[in-house]
Amino acid sequence: MNTKIRCLLLDDELPGLTMLKMLCEQMPELEVVKAFNDPRILLQEESKLEYDLLITDIEMPGMNGLQVADALKGKAIIFTTAYKNFAVDAFDRDAVDYVVKPVKQERLHQAVLKVAGRIAKPVVKEPKQIQLNTDRGKARIAHDKIFCMMTSKIDSRDKILILNDGAKITAKNASFEKLLEMLPQNEFCRINKTTIIALKHVQFYAHDIVTADIQLPDGTHYTFPLSEIYRTDFVKKVKV
Repeated sequence: MNTKIRCLLLDDELPGLTMLKMLCEQMPELEVVKAFNDPRILLQEESKLEYDLLITDIEMPGMNGLQVADALKGKAIIFTTAYKNFAVDAFDRDAVDYVVKPVKQERLHQAVLKVAGRIAKPVVKEPKQIQLNTDRGKARIAHDKIFCMMTSKIDSRDKILILNDGAKITAKNASFEKLLEMLPQNEFCRINKTTIIALKHVQFYAHDIVTADIQLPDGTHYTFPLSEIYRTDFVKKVKV
C-alpha cells in the first residue's frame, strides 16, 4: 500500500496492549498513531487525532469496547476479545472483524487486510456524459453539469439545456423520451410537459410546484409547475 492505515489501539490490560502494539508495528500496512489503556481518555483525545482504524478490546471496566465503537462514527473497527459471545454485538456495529484472544499475528493481519479493502479510495471516474446535436455542432455534456431541460419556445422539437452555471445549450430535434434514456433515471425526472430537472437541484416542492436551488439573474429561484401526471414518479424519486 502507498498509504498506511493509521490506527489507534485500546486495551485496559497493559501486557495485552504492549503485545498488540508490537504486532501492529510489524505490519507494513499499519501506522500506530497512539495506544490507550483507558477508553475514556481515548474518547477525550480521538477528535484531535488523525486515524482510520481502531483496534480495541471489548471487555473493559467502566466502558466497554462496544460503547467506544458506538461513539466513533464512521471509523473502521477491529475488536479483540477473549470472549466469543460478543461476536453478534460486534458485527451489529459493522465491525470489520472480530479477533479472539490470544491475538495471533496472522489472524490480525487478515483483519487488517479487510480494513485496507474497505477504506481503499475508489478510482475517480470521469463524469458520465451524453452526446447531443446542438445549434453549435455536436456536444458532449456531463450529467452532473445539467440543471434542467426545457422545451424551446422557438421550436418545440428542440430542447434548451440549462447548466449549473447558467449557460444554455440548444439540443436540436431531441425528444424528452430520448433524453431521459441517456440520463441516470435516479438523478433526473420529468416534472411537467416541458421540463426535466436534475433532482439534486430540487430545494422545495409542494403539490403543484417545484423550487430549485439555482437562481435567476434577478436573484429569485427557478420554479416549475409540477403536473399531476408526473407527480407520483417525481415524489417517489425525490424521497429516495
